[in-house]
Amino acid sequence: MNKSALVLEVEKVNKYFHDPVTIQVLKEVSMQVARGEFVSITGKSGCGKSTLLYILSTMDTDYEGELKIDGEPTRKAGHTRLARIRNEKIGFVFQFHYLLTEFSVLHNVMLPGLKLALKSREEVEHRAMELLDDLGIADQARKAANQISGGQKQRVAIARAMINDPLIIMGDEPTGNLDSRNSDIVFDIFRKIADEHKRSLLIVTHDQDFAARTDRIIEMDDGRVVP
Repeated sequence: MNKSALVLEVEKVNKYFHDPVTIQVLKEVSMQVARGEFVSITGKSGCGKSTLLYILSTMDTDYEGELKIDGEPTRKAGHTRLARIRNEKIGFVFQFHYLLTEFSVLHNVMLPGLKLALKSREEVEHRAMELLDDLGIADQARKAANQISGGQKQRVAIARAMINDPLIIMGDEPTGNLDSRNSDIVFDIFRKIADEHKRSLLIVTHDQDFAARTDRIIEMDDGRVVP
């Protein structure tokens, strides 16, 4: 695979927990994600999926091995640089939407853009409204985040993840709290993000139907990637 086409490169990552005895939870994990690729990670509970995603998101730097995002090694990068990489290049969608209920839907989407501060507030607001419109919920923009449905909240979370035009969106069970109809809506949104926006997606999921429709499945078992 052309190295310049890779958004994410993982080489021989090992992770240990020390509480109170030492347990190895990730074992020689290597993987790659190409630009515009829609990849799912599956496996039984406790196999290391979420632990791996936490490392890939640069939130956990206590591991052995190498992680590159957009060609840049991250393990020895400082906190400031890692925060910049997270804000610029990674979008996050979780099982729980983590919207701030004291803010409007629009303001929730704008927050990462305001934090990155590369564009004016007006530009960030315009982009946020474009995303909400693209996701079919522009009419909810002025509502408080706790006044919309669960499916709508997850779409707001996706818009928030997209606001800084990241290279990759990482999701941890993003359809875990949704019914089948809303799960299908979220999948279709992700598919469009990959196909039309050429953004990569790496989604941890227990939903086998969801995983089967992605470009590639990475299966994990007991801390390893299944060959």
